[in-house]
Amino acid sequence: MRATSPRPRPKAMTLTEAAAARIQAAIVAADRPIVGIRVGVRNGGCAGMSYTMEYAETRNPFDEVIEDKGVTVLIDPKAVLFLLGTEMDVRTDKFASTFVFNNPNQTSACGCGESVAITPVPVEQLDG
Repeated sequence: MRATSPRPRPKAMTLTEAAAARIQAAIVAADRPIVGIRVGVRNGGCAGMSYTMEYAETRNPFDEVIEDKGVTVLIDPKAVLFLLGTEMDVRTDKFASTFVFNNPNQTSACGCGESVAITPVPVEQLDG
């Protein structure tokens, strides 16, 4: 029987150049030492879930660590299956600049754009 190498693990999240630059600027401007940005999801909003972002002063033991374009993004372990394949970007218009998540697991969003419905990636898809 021929040994097979494990299938490469899919990256939980990628960043556009604009998102990486904005995160880097936020880390530099922080008023305390920051190791990166922590991203997650939480229950709430009219569509069921919303994305969360906060400064991360330390890495938690079970964080998924993404190093992309010179910045560190830590993903809450409870959020990994909801975020697999997501691209983080920045949208800038005349009045505001905000992070956006282009998530292939998102099934719908509310009209105000504050919450989303996300279906987690089945664990079986990760093993096969």
